[in-house]
Amino acid sequence: MGQWKTKYSKLIIRKSDTVPEELHQMVQEGFLTLQKHDCFFQDLVRIKGKDFVTPVSRILIGNPGCTYKYLNTRLFTVPWPTKGYDIKYCSPQIHDACKALIRLNDYLHIEAVKALQGQNLFETKEIKDTTVIDREQNFATSLTEKGSVSKDQSSCCVPEDDYISLKNRTSYNLTLLNYMDPLQMLYLKQEPYFGMGNMAVSWHHDENLVERSTVAVYSYSCEGSAVAESNEQKLKGRDPAVWHVGLKVAWDIETPGLAIPLHQGDFYLMLDDLNMTHQHCVLAGFSPRFSSTHRVADCSRGTLEYIIGQCELALQNLQTDSDSMALSLKSLETAVVKQVEEIHNEVEFEWLRQFWFQGKRYLKFTDWWLKPMAKLEEFWRKMEIMTSLVLSEVGKEEQIKEQRNETISCFLLVLTERQRLRKEWTARCQSEAAESLPEDQKPECRPFWTDDECDMPLPYDLEEVIANLQNLVQWVE
Repeated sequence: MGQWKTKYSKLIIRKSDTVPEELHQMVQEGFLTLQKHDCFFQDLVRIKGKDFVTPVSRILIGNPGCTYKYLNTRLFTVPWPTKGYDIKYCSPQIHDACKALIRLNDYLHIEAVKALQGQNLFETKEIKDTTVIDREQNFATSLTEKGSVSKDQSSCCVPEDDYISLKNRTSYNLTLLNYMDPLQMLYLKQEPYFGMGNMAVSWHHDENLVERSTVAVYSYSCEGSAVAESNEQKLKGRDPAVWHVGLKVAWDIETPGLAIPLHQGDFYLMLDDLNMTHQHCVLAGFSPRFSSTHRVADCSRGTLEYIIGQCELALQNLQTDSDSMALSLKSLETAVVKQVEEIHNEVEFEWLRQFWFQGKRYLKFTDWWLKPMAKLEEFWRKMEIMTSLVLSEVGKEEQIKEQRNETISCFLLVLTERQRLRKEWTARCQSEAAESLPEDQKPECRPFWTDDECDMPLPYDLEEVIANLQNLVQWVE
């Protein structure tokens, strides 16, 4: 077992009997509620230019306004109950399910802090248990083994930076819930390197996370008494009836991989840089299984607050004449035009199209996202006007040749990208994979408009606009 100590020491497994019974109950009830309300969805993802529907069904729950992007698809959090936010859930049961998950989140945060302290995975030796901050105190303190996180211990012995880094790397801002019933699957891929059998999720690293942050996974397989131990005599290798998490060193198939059984209510932690140095997979058992995978998502460009800030920044270049109410641009400097048009692309392709691409799934939980999306669409419409203003300005001849040429060339790049992405999204919305989804989950290609819709300043298809600009550049040269 030497390998286990050296190669896999940052994987921590905790058996279900270490978790408070009350928490198990809340969370497991939450899973079943969400399943009963059809709240798990197969994601339409894009891998190497092809569209696939994921075999696992998922939903993202977390801090309001947070998003998580994987395989070119941005998921939007169903907000869990959060102080200071007015979130209207579709039913009290859905509210309770989301509340159960934030409780689990608080508990796993504390467990991760203790595990990191136990491994001294940051510099200081003498550390008392961290004081638990804010809302975590109320519930989680009563949940953790008595006295392990007590309120009277101050965090005085932890140097400030370590304490903050420890907190940052374990403060999960969302959880991606997964559900899969292996018996409903037509076929499952076989694990290719170590003969570990059926895979629910292939070997991968989790993407889009804060560097060296912990990932915590709570597993709940709906084992009937039947699966206690499968009847197949213990062949070499794992028990095929039981779900496992697989772990291997990245880019290495010499070091033996690890398959660890996960029973109902077990959880595991991937500490520190384990998610970077190793890959993991999920090996299917026979029974349906839920999991809640808590992450510190890198939200630097993934929160509502961020994108609203970007839009407001772009719109600073738009001015309204107080008399005529005519709109014009404050600056035509290349750098300014470039920045505004890039933000235009960002809000259109990373937010509006991503959101509507997922059909109406979020409305099964809450209408929380509708207002912010309407606001972003309003910003985006103003940016369409800004693009048309740039077009009419560069068409005029008063400008200095060099500067005008520079502006046009840079403007062309962003518009060409916009045209390419519009085509890609139109195709994604009509792909075979998209057509296979149930009606209420089918992607919506939005924003979309036809040439005769007169309230839009520019056409949806930018081909002609781009051709005219290219002629302008040649003509100016």
